[in-house]
Amino acid sequence: MTTDRAGSAPRETLAQRAYLAVQGAISGGELRPGEKITERGLAERLSMSPTPVREAMRRLEQNGLIDRVGPRTVVVANIGGAAVQDLAEVEVALRGLVARFAARHATPRQLDALDELLDRADDLLIVIKQRHADGRETDKHLNSLLDVIQHFNDGVEACAGNPVLVQLLDQSRVFSRGERRTRLLRHVAVNDQFGLDRYNSHRALVRALRAGDSAASEQLAIDDARGGLHDLRHEPDLLRHRAGPTA
Repeated sequence: MTTDRAGSAPRETLAQRAYLAVQGAISGGELRPGEKITERGLAERLSMSPTPVREAMRRLEQNGLIDRVGPRTVVVANIGGAAVQDLAEVEVALRGLVARFAARHATPRQLDALDELLDRADDLLIVIKQRHADGRETDKHLNSLLDVIQHFNDGVEACAGNPVLVQLLDQSRVFSRGERRTRLLRHVAVNDQFGLDRYNSHRALVRALRAGDSAASEQLAIDDARGGLHDLRHEPDLLRHRAGPTA
């Protein structure tokens, strides 16, 4: 199996990471339509060797995210708002489907772990709110909270017991994990309450998973994903203190 220059990760993993990073940069507007991109430039940007970047670019071209306009010239495609909305709907539907599968296959141990993660998230929220009220720095605790919620989302995906479905979800995300976090932190900088009150839906999801209620689990995940993507796709100053976490 081919590895990167450090020899620490399989090429397939790096190619997937490169694809998601570029996809997120395009969807988030960091890479603009018509902007020229190169294999070498992306490799430097992502701190990767050219081989996984080349594979990622091949997939990006196949999926219509980049266009080859000359033998050595590749530009970001003009996918437009409608295309991004279509991609968002695919991600939302797949996240719902993951939850439906999780309701069928989650084990008691996995569900207990999800509840423990939400307990940790609640504890961090208390600390964040107190530190904010005292005028103290909250960046470290906020990033810890985002880490916990990411572990929760990963845990729900593991409960589904369907790696093919999870891979499809990864390929269909509007924003990469890094871009998602960057956008969320930008919102929180404007509105410190942004993203801090969706834990009721996370708790409700775990309850639905415990009950084996596939339909309820799917709907909860869909509503959460749709609300989160809607908020993240808008700039913070366009929000009027909308409640709604995007974790």
